[in-house]
Amino acid sequence: MRQTLIAVSIAAALAAAAGCGKDTGQNPSADNQVQTKQTAGAKADGGAVAANSLLKEWTGPYGGVPAFDTMRLEDLKPALEIAMANQLANIEAIVSNPSAPTFANTIEALERSGSDLDRVFVYYGIWSSNLSSPEFRAIQREIAPKLAEFQSKITQNDQLFQRVKAVYDQRENLDLNAEQKRVVELIYDDFAMNGATLKGEAKKRYAEINQRLAELYTQFANNVLADEEGYDIFLTKDQLSGLPESFVAAAAALAEEKGQKGKYAITNTRSSMDPFLTYSDNRALREKVWKNYYSRGDNGDAHDNNAIIAEILKLRDERVGLLGFDNYAQWRLQNRMAKTPERAMALMEAVWPAAIARVKEEVADMQAVADAEGADITIEPWDYRYYAEKVRKAKYDLNSDEVKQYLQLDKLREAMFFVAGELFNFSFTPVEEGSVPVFHEDVKVWEVKDKTSGEHIGLWYLDPFARAGKRSGAWATMYRDHTTFDGKQTVLASNNSNFIKGAPGEPVLVSWDDAETFFHEFGHALHFLSSNVAYPTLNSGVRDYTEFQSQLLERWLSTDAVIDKYLVHYKTGEPIPSELVAKIKKAATFNQGFATTEYLASALVDMKFHTSDPKDIDPDAFERETLEALGMPDELVMRHRSPHFGHIFSGEGYSAGYYGYLWADVLTSDAAEAFAESEGGFYDKEVAAKLVKYLFAPRNAIDPAEAYRAFRGRDARIDALMRDRGFPVPEKQADTVAAQE
Repeated sequence: MRQTLIAVSIAAALAAAAGCGKDTGQNPSADNQVQTKQTAGAKADGGAVAANSLLKEWTGPYGGVPAFDTMRLEDLKPALEIAMANQLANIEAIVSNPSAPTFANTIEALERSGSDLDRVFVYYGIWSSNLSSPEFRAIQREIAPKLAEFQSKITQNDQLFQRVKAVYDQRENLDLNAEQKRVVELIYDDFAMNGATLKGEAKKRYAEINQRLAELYTQFANNVLADEEGYDIFLTKDQLSGLPESFVAAAAALAEEKGQKGKYAITNTRSSMDPFLTYSDNRALREKVWKNYYSRGDNGDAHDNNAIIAEILKLRDERVGLLGFDNYAQWRLQNRMAKTPERAMALMEAVWPAAIARVKEEVADMQAVADAEGADITIEPWDYRYYAEKVRKAKYDLNSDEVKQYLQLDKLREAMFFVAGELFNFSFTPVEEGSVPVFHEDVKVWEVKDKTSGEHIGLWYLDPFARAGKRSGAWATMYRDHTTFDGKQTVLASNNSNFIKGAPGEPVLVSWDDAETFFHEFGHALHFLSSNVAYPTLNSGVRDYTEFQSQLLERWLSTDAVIDKYLVHYKTGEPIPSELVAKIKKAATFNQGFATTEYLASALVDMKFHTSDPKDIDPDAFERETLEALGMPDELVMRHRSPHFGHIFSGEGYSAGYYGYLWADVLTSDAAEAFAESEGGFYDKEVAAKLVKYLFAPRNAIDPAEAYRAFRGRDARIDALMRDRGFPVPEKQADTVAAQE
């Protein structure tokens, strides 16, 4: 029910794709995590269901698994139509119940409803995120407004809302446990937030806006994907100066796959752009690759997104105005940890001055290197990564390519399993090949068990490599939630990345940043797998909290236990030298000006977009003028420029919420110090047990601020974040982040 009823826009969530991810590319909505339940109420014709593999109950081992091996795109549209009809039949059965509303006949009935649609959305998410094609995108464009119309029929069903409200109003007098009361409150709030209290023309207009936004979100996402697929650069051998051997081999393999054997492909994705800009000696090519990447959706052609952004902002503003809110951000943040745009802005503004001050220092260091080499240039954005790498070598004698020799993808996966075993008591065992269907030969599956009891916890899918039709970045999603209220359902979790596949027989070597991202996304999967909640709605995420668990897991990459055992040279098998480890740790705060500023610029522009009057807005000018007013350094740009800012414009998962990464990182830094201060360090059993009990297992069954206080004994403080980034701690603290006002 959570997926099919409560999302702000189903089509928006689907356009952004399933899951939640580190800030590495087009980021999705964490609300799109689905569960499988026996559907109540009327069903579509049995023959139609039987003929459509997307609608079938999941069968096989492990409580049933998606039939990825039999999914057919021609089944998608009819499956969605049948599943929507079934869901509406579920709702009709609830509202026509002559009995007075109760938790069982209203709230639990909603939680039980919509399993057909949940299953179809799993397949939809795969086509949207992992296997997109022109044929799928045509279906997506056609179905998006229909999904939005369908959603409005549920969220604006007054009879249904009145039943929910009746239970909500009596919740204190009913015999409900804490989880049940939380479910009631979350469902009621989501109805109220999404127009259920509106009447007449206002309610009709609200639905019309949602329908149009669904179309725009889909169009925005597809435009970005088109620009990612349409701007490959093929290099010749004389253009490879400076590029690492592993990158060259991967680029050659990719070019051959694209029909350009003998050349070297640079794709228009972060996973290809970032290392190229870091190592290529060819400044003209660096500029070309940089401009291709940062102009996605901003080329004045059929895939330009500026007009779409303007319309999205106006429609969002109009929609929340119908609910009585001054601006979109005010509406969006009411159920987040921050609560108000002002609190979110206060945190960002507390960090921004230190970040841009550090950028000036970093640029000065880079300019000095360029001058010493006689480059006769002024540092430009396409030079930043390249000269930062030279400064890193000069200041810390640290060569990023040397570090990569010890970061093998398979070994990193083993390291993540080790950490999961130590902290969560999980074991990971590969399933027998062919026993669990997959949607691509690159996808592998592991069974997750409790190490002590042997209890089956769930399955973990990994889709690690980039390919045509797969959106950029890295993300995590669930194909099935943990629930117990209607019989135990175990977790099906997935991690998805865009690593460049190595040459045949060669290991995949990744950067330190990519290794951290791998751990980050696995943190999301562990959050899913740790769930012990009874109801599907309690698996939903609070956006400025849900990144905390994954950001925290990144810290274990640099622990001695992982370094000593899993960071070994890909050729010799020798452990990474202690001297190199010392350099990595010494350089931990290196380039934090760049990293923090490019992120915060995007977060601040996002918040400014959603707290400003969008009348007559020119997104390109607004972005430029906002950055100028903030004092944005000329030598870098927003991490995600507005025309390809999928986090906020291909859906609503992170809209007016991109600040959430920083908010969560305050919690992360503070929680990491709890481990660092403990007797057992990052593997302290007592602290780990509290971490799982209060911060992973409850999901959204406990208010995040209360959960954090239960773990830490107090609210989080910003000073830990500033220390982590090597920034001066302000004398006047921006108060505690987790505290609610």
